Amino acid sequence: MNQAVPLIRLEGITRHYTMGGETIAALAGIDLEIARNDYVAFIGSSGSGKSTMMNILGCLDSPTGGRYFLNGRDVAGMSESELARARNEEIGFIFQSFNLLTRATALQNVMQPLIYRGVRPAERARRAREAMARVGLEHRMDHLPNQLSGGQRQRVAIARALCSEPSILLADEPTGNLDSSTAADIMQLFDTLHREGQTLIVVTHEPDIAAHCRRTVRLADGKVQSDTLNSVREAAHV
Repeated sequence: MNQAVPLIRLEGITRHYTMGGETIAALAGIDLEIARNDYVAFIGSSGSGKSTMMNILGCLDSPTGGRYFLNGRDVAGMSESELARARNEEIGFIFQSFNLLTRATALQNVMQPLIYRGVRPAERARRAREAMARVGLEHRMDHLPNQLSGGQRQRVAIARALCSEPSILLADEPTGNLDSSTAADIMQLFDTLHREGQTLIVVTHEPDIAAHCRRTVRLADGKVQSDTLNSVREAAHV
């Protein structure tokens, strides 16, 4: 893929919902580009449109209007199977609630996306172990989720997302269920992944979390209120 082509390009994206006979504009005309190895926070209050933005970017929802190009391809032209493949291969999802299988070990949880992709058992075990080591949990591979701390469970979720070698890590309030110290640890891990070349998109309502990112896009009433580079980002790492 040509490096000059943005990883994500949004052109006039709108998303309208009808509730009780009233039309609500969750997104009201978004124009935006995200390059490879960008590190972007979408921030805004409840109702700003950031959750709808995450669903659109993650190909979990379709816009009412406008065009979304992922890796240079118009998402509207993808079939259902192609959309499913994009969600499984292009995008690694990280959720606030971890979404781990309670009866599976950490390693088995990390391997799940590769099972859906039909990767052979030996290869998926190798890749899952590498991902676990990458997030510093090589000593917790055989533990069940209820034997792990909240921070460790989120690291398992991050390893699961990394295992598919996605173009984008898309994190929805990834520190929402964590205490401040553990949240800082998770964001430092994100910082490291970004330095290693990973593209990260973080959806949050917390300014301290957004401050870790290279760029902050603030949404309000379904529109981009501001799009700024965080020039003092290193201060967030202290």
